[in-house]
Amino acid sequence: MKNIDSYTHTRGESIYVDDLPILGGTLFAAIFDSPIAHGKITKLDVAQTRLLAGVKHVITHENIPGENQIGGIFPDEPALADDAVHFRGQPVAIVLATSKKIAHEALKTIVFEADPLPIIVDPRVAAAAGEIIGSVRTFKLGDMAKGWKECAHIYEGQADCNGQEHLYIEGQGAYAFPVENDCIRIVSSTQGPTQVQRGIARVLGVPMHKVEVDVRRLGGGFGGKEDQATPFAVLAALGAYLSKKPVKLVLDRDEDMRMTGKRHPYTADFKIGLDENYKIIAYEADFFQNAGAAADLSPAVLERTLFHATNAYFVPNTCLTATSCRTNLPPNTAFRGFGGPQGKYVIESAITMAAEALAIDRAVIQKVNLLKEGDEFPYGQITEGCEAEKTWHQAEVDYEIEATRKRVAAFNASHKNLKKGLAFMPICFGISFTNTPMNHARALVHIYQDGSVGVSTGAVEMGQGVNTKMVQIAAQNFALAPEKIKLETTNTTRVANTSPTAASAGADLNGQALQIACAAILLRLRTFVQKEFKVAHLEAVNLHNEWVYVDGEKTDWSWETLVTNAFVARIQLSEKGHYATPRVNFDKTTGKGHPFAYHVYGTSITEVTVDCVRGIYEFDAVNIVHDFGQSMNKGIDRGQVEGGLVQGMGWVTMEDLRYNEEGRLLSSALSTYKVPDIFSVPKEINVKFLETNHSNLAILKSKAVGEPPLMYGIGAHFAITDAIKAFNPKAIGLFESPMTHERVLMALYKD
Repeated sequence: MKNIDSYTHTRGESIYVDDLPILGGTLFAAIFDSPIAHGKITKLDVAQTRLLAGVKHVITHENIPGENQIGGIFPDEPALADDAVHFRGQPVAIVLATSKKIAHEALKTIVFEADPLPIIVDPRVAAAAGEIIGSVRTFKLGDMAKGWKECAHIYEGQADCNGQEHLYIEGQGAYAFPVENDCIRIVSSTQGPTQVQRGIARVLGVPMHKVEVDVRRLGGGFGGKEDQATPFAVLAALGAYLSKKPVKLVLDRDEDMRMTGKRHPYTADFKIGLDENYKIIAYEADFFQNAGAAADLSPAVLERTLFHATNAYFVPNTCLTATSCRTNLPPNTAFRGFGGPQGKYVIESAITMAAEALAIDRAVIQKVNLLKEGDEFPYGQITEGCEAEKTWHQAEVDYEIEATRKRVAAFNASHKNLKKGLAFMPICFGISFTNTPMNHARALVHIYQDGSVGVSTGAVEMGQGVNTKMVQIAAQNFALAPEKIKLETTNTTRVANTSPTAASAGADLNGQALQIACAAILLRLRTFVQKEFKVAHLEAVNLHNEWVYVDGEKTDWSWETLVTNAFVARIQLSEKGHYATPRVNFDKTTGKGHPFAYHVYGTSITEVTVDCVRGIYEFDAVNIVHDFGQSMNKGIDRGQVEGGLVQGMGWVTMEDLRYNEEGRLLSSALSTYKVPDIFSVPKEINVKFLETNHSNLAILKSKAVGEPPLMYGIGAHFAITDAIKAFNPKAIGLFESPMTHERVLMALYKD
């Protein structure tokens, strides 16, 4: 089945927030954001701004009718700055004007003064100063003291990975409409409609039922709109509530990059110990997360780093510690992988250091330590349906790894200034929200009198194809053509109390809820047919290709006839489905439990060619074997693997996020922040489907595919460093990403 949005996307007809028709009387909002990273506000004068032609309102924290707070996990983030500012880009005031141009011009007349306060941008400095968000977290397994004694080889080092800009095509935006009785309706570009609803209600001081949030689709999210769409929706709603006029707030690209948080940069210390057979016996890692100025989702991201810090390997003795460090940067937030990539990067660095010291291929250590059925993760869950070794073996066979190694070695021996590098990257990624109460969803299904079907779920479409999968589920249950199914917008009035579409769980949770709703209606319809046709057994009644079958024989009742007759008989043709993932649990006090419904596995092999004169590189191929389970839609799933891979490669190669010591974003435009384009992606991307048939908790046994493939991109870093080592065996400083061309060039010629 094709993506149901393909037609309107390719014709430019798909509707996003900025495409909505402008209602009469709409005011346009612009945000005055802090020009400094940290300071005590001494003056905020908006008197002259209010007098400008076209300016209707200027709103500061003093005008907020409810609580000036949008923090989710911790209440540490005001909607509008009050006594102090804590990062460049922090919203201080909003201007509402009759045009976007007037609103932005008016910002220049606001007088802002502040006494500077110390600025921290380094997480290690923040940790030393006691600037910590939440508590230091630790996961432990085994006996570390005993483990170190059993090690024949022990290595220690540091690994640093930088942040990453989401760079979704559609920037942050919202359009708010005042409704009678002090209610608000808002169209928001958000992955978390309920978070937006809750945030607006909190700031306006109204109950949640007075706030309706509607989402058609997003022009990309990648986690950047899970929590950080909330501030901008809140400000638009605040403007509409106070002005009693529709208010539109859509950020320009430079505003979006300046004001929003990114993937968390991490710096980490590691220590790894192996026995004589290269089995990892003990592993310690101490992670310092750069959270930015407020908690946002940092504690949850930090926890998932710990969950994935041993990647696809079994390590019997493990001690993992992580600290969320408060700095004066925009609050960092969710990003595809949600802390998992940072954890995996560090253990891959540790394995690489050990391999270099032992003068062996890093793949030797990787392969011998892969997870097996029944192994225990550091958080207490036991592997079930483990495919780590199977994907590795299939990758070796399908992509003829021995021939590839010989070809790479021959190339390197015959080329002085060009060197090839090769890197395996196995992955293991848990699927579920690790905050157990978030693992539930609802769906609402209506069958109309003409047989057409309307479906509402809590899933948000952001390019990943979840709407298409929801249509597939409904069509399959009712034996209908997809054209008879309509996916409604995601709306907090139709489907309440939604979890965000995140954690790769959107299709699983909402699809299961939809399936439950469809099954309930279908049971009523089949029971009705059983009665009307006087059939002894319900099992004899089935639907196929939009016709009713009894005892395997096609009747004269079409789907439309069935629905019409059922309606006349007053059969209920609507249903609400609810699904809560069974078994999942996690005790944060002990760091033990069964937090994931299942795990996704896979193996990639990355081949790169480095120009050792210029420091530039080209990726020859990335060959992947991925654990899809029983894929519902191979076209969509393959696209997710390819897109995730390239986004991950961008993170560890060219996406160089830079702030200076004053907390100013230097990589603030697409001229200074580079993302992969068609010229920088691998020449070949091959994806093989490892289809399994385990009884997991995935929807229709089709495993989640949103986040796991991004981790394959980490292999790009280690393929590059492999090529660098082929040119300069003494190269140092290779456990720092991104591996930009400049960094590669320096490493090639530095001992």
